[in-house]
Amino acid sequence: MRVGVVSDTHLRRGWSRQLPSAALAELERADVILHAGDLVIPEVLDQLGGLAPVHAVLGNNDTELVGTLPEEVSLDLEGVRVAMVHDSGPRTGREARLAGRFPDADVVVFGHSHIPWDAAGLDGQWLLNPGSPTERRRQPHKTVATLDLADGRRVGTRIVVVD
Repeated sequence: MRVGVVSDTHLRRGWSRQLPSAALAELERADVILHAGDLVIPEVLDQLGGLAPVHAVLGNNDTELVGTLPEEVSLDLEGVRVAMVHDSGPRTGREARLAGRFPDADVVVFGHSHIPWDAAGLDGQWLLNPGSPTERRRQPHKTVATLDLADGRRVGTRIVVVD
């Protein structure tokens, strides 16, 4: 199973900003899409839902989606326990904090910082932040991520440059 992972799209009505075509092409290859918050407008769910089933969490800029999206999600995808939250907190102590918050998760997806992160956490847990496809901020590139799952395990992750 291929999981497309995106966060911090920050799309707003009336703005010319859109999801980059390279991001959409990558997400189109996914069996399921995870959005780790800061969609800003619900139309992003519709757009991504046209590509694959979508699971999303509420970000700190998602005022229009309060009451629609949960603050965290836990899913079983292909036998892999995946948890998702928007803000993982400060870098210092992240691994322990996420292991404590999601002790049963094999993979924890998060966003908020716009900093791509694809690394081991504690006790075999994997941590994945796809960065942002629209606002790189201080990062060198706009990014999304892929998460490949098979036979009840994570077989690969990749940060994908989309600018």
